[in-house]
Amino acid sequence: MQQSAKPLLSGTAEKASFLINGKNYFSCLAGALNGAKRQIWIIGWNFNPEILLEPEKSDATLGDALERAVHSNPDLQIRILVWALGPIYSDKSLRIFFQKTFPKNDRIQLRFAFQPVLLGCHHQKLVCVDDNVAFLGGIDLASRRWDTRGHRAGDQRRRDSEGLPYEAVHDLQVMVSGQAARIVSDIARQRWAAATGERHEPLARTCEHESQCEESLSLSNMPIRLAVSNPTRGSRMRDNLGSVTAKQMIDAARRHLYIETQYLASFNIAEALVARLKEKEGPEIVIVCAYRSHGLIEKMVMDRNRDRIIAKLKHADEFDRLRIFYPVIPDGTRQVPLFVHSKLLIADDILVRIGSSNLNHRSESLDTECDILFEAQGAEHRRVIRSLRHSLLSEFLGCSSETLDRLFEQNGSLIRAIAALDLGARGLRPLHSKSRKTTPVLGTALFDPARPWPPSSLRRVAGRLRRMLRFG
Repeated sequence: MQQSAKPLLSGTAEKASFLINGKNYFSCLAGALNGAKRQIWIIGWNFNPEILLEPEKSDATLGDALERAVHSNPDLQIRILVWALGPIYSDKSLRIFFQKTFPKNDRIQLRFAFQPVLLGCHHQKLVCVDDNVAFLGGIDLASRRWDTRGHRAGDQRRRDSEGLPYEAVHDLQVMVSGQAARIVSDIARQRWAAATGERHEPLARTCEHESQCEESLSLSNMPIRLAVSNPTRGSRMRDNLGSVTAKQMIDAARRHLYIETQYLASFNIAEALVARLKEKEGPEIVIVCAYRSHGLIEKMVMDRNRDRIIAKLKHADEFDRLRIFYPVIPDGTRQVPLFVHSKLLIADDILVRIGSSNLNHRSESLDTECDILFEAQGAEHRRVIRSLRHSLLSEFLGCSSETLDRLFEQNGSLIRAIAALDLGARGLRPLHSKSRKTTPVLGTALFDPARPWPPSSLRRVAGRLRRMLRFG
């Protein structure tokens, strides 16, 4: 893949493990926190110390794990940085901080940071332990993130910090060790310094950690690159490394492009996909996304723009190489959507990108993001990347990875392999467009802008919207 105009941070992961869904991530995280010796950095969009890390084993909360870690190790410092408005989006998190039930130890520091770009947020999701182990991806340490790969409807373990049940959710995180973890830790230190003015040096010596994860999908001695986005008022989409690398991956795909995304709302990404669909010998493109968004504004803007992008892509798909799905799971006699929160691109069995960036304009212009990129260096790397793709798809289809492998090897088509296996109550359903329009909906420039807003322009647009709502 070609280098971006701006350099990406690069290094090597002694090991890189793909952690599919919250259960796998939180279980690995619990082991890493328990073994921490000097430093823990937590950077998030939101944070809730009352979540259970391993509800199938214990009632111990994340806050308990952090308090226990500092209590058992007098040299340990824990620093947590959360987007200042994140808890407002979850009144339960806000209540916890008002009650001041966490933290109880002076060696746990909890700080909040505003994003300097108007309407922007801090969206990175990082945890770093002793400069030697780091986690990054799409999963915050917040409520309603834990789930198993079974995604069983009505799973009693899937309850938030208030004890209320929530829907099945699919997500992804990556764990890296060695030099790659130190680089992610540097990103966390820089974020902390920018927010608090406090600077902290890397550890003089990294502390070794023995992994307690079940790592069936792991890469060893893997070169990595990190796309870190820190938008400013004067920045443009072309400056955003996450957007640039996504478009480069779309351009690089030769046979298959597999995408998992919470939102499909970026018209910049849509144009790149249209160009590939129009090629006579272009790649198959399979996209798995959420059936619907949660919030009112997301439904009005993100979902409606997704419908328009689907219409745009299907119009360009003259060679029938596009499939756009949402996953479903059985719930008694019904089928209910499985909520997709992951942010993943896989090009062939060569390139992988996982991180916090959504396929929307906010992630291209307003929000701080961090994405990790892998490029296969040999046959073993390619085997693991192919296994990752097929493991994810087999989870949705309710079959084994081996069955999907066999069908894929027989015909070389991801689309045909999916069609042959998508026969049960658990599976992938076509996501149809409800629109004939192919341009952004009204309000996109305000709620999902392609560039940071100057305050004066924001006031003008808000005024227009108020007048339209009043008289329309």
